[in-house]
Amino acid sequence: MSTQTALLKVMSDAARKAARGLNRDFGELNELQVSKKGAADFVSAADLKAEQTLFEALEKARPGYSFLGEERGLIQGTDKTHTWIVDPLDGTTNFLHAIPHFAINIALQREGAIVAAVTYNPVTNELFWAEKGKGCFVNDKRLRVAARTRLDESVIGTGIPFLGHGQHAKFLKELHQISQRVAGVRRFGAAALDLAYVAAGRLDGFWERDLGPWDVAGGHLLITEAGGKVTTIEGEDDVLGTGSICAANLDLHPLLVERLKAAA
Repeated sequence: MSTQTALLKVMSDAARKAARGLNRDFGELNELQVSKKGAADFVSAADLKAEQTLFEALEKARPGYSFLGEERGLIQGTDKTHTWIVDPLDGTTNFLHAIPHFAINIALQREGAIVAAVTYNPVTNELFWAEKGKGCFVNDKRLRVAARTRLDESVIGTGIPFLGHGQHAKFLKELHQISQRVAGVRRFGAAALDLAYVAAGRLDGFWERDLGPWDVAGGHLLITEAGGKVTTIEGEDDVLGTGSICAANLDLHPLLVERLKAAA
């Protein structure tokens, strides 16, 4: 059944509310001189505004929950067992360049485990959602990870370290190991959406380092609930703590980890 629980309805409504502002700003961005410094400031403001909308909507629906946002950091609530993990605009650089590939992410952590997730692309109006033990969906359609079992038939997503961020040399070694063995490597510029695409079977796998908890928390649950496997690049469990992620179906996952380890 693809009927959302009360919790997921709260998360979905909050995401859609924040999306209204982002869509408006995205439309305006197309009118701005995108190359000017003003555009970057405009996007920062859009980002902060979206996070404020999410914070207010979630706080109203579930008073006292803690809130970990990319922009404002951790706000401790009175309820120590629940934390919202939020990225109001994943794919900021895409947004800044008027590329319609970005997402709003909300995950709920209960006593250390991610129990619910929403990733919403306002441009395509695709809402990816999952609750622990209840499957993964996009809008009202059930999702499963892709069934491919061979690397040479697979398309794998990744993220390229950008200026002043991450380890370029290490990434190039990993890219060398993967790209010569797969049908294609894609870099779309919004990690959370890439993870949702793995859950949807559009990408066969994904790897990246140096991500924030808000980038990976939701996608981790989406992929697991869609029947996939998620670990760090080294094959360990602490994805949120390390910001390193490797995700795929059960057949491809060990093959990806093996290739990535060979790059070390």
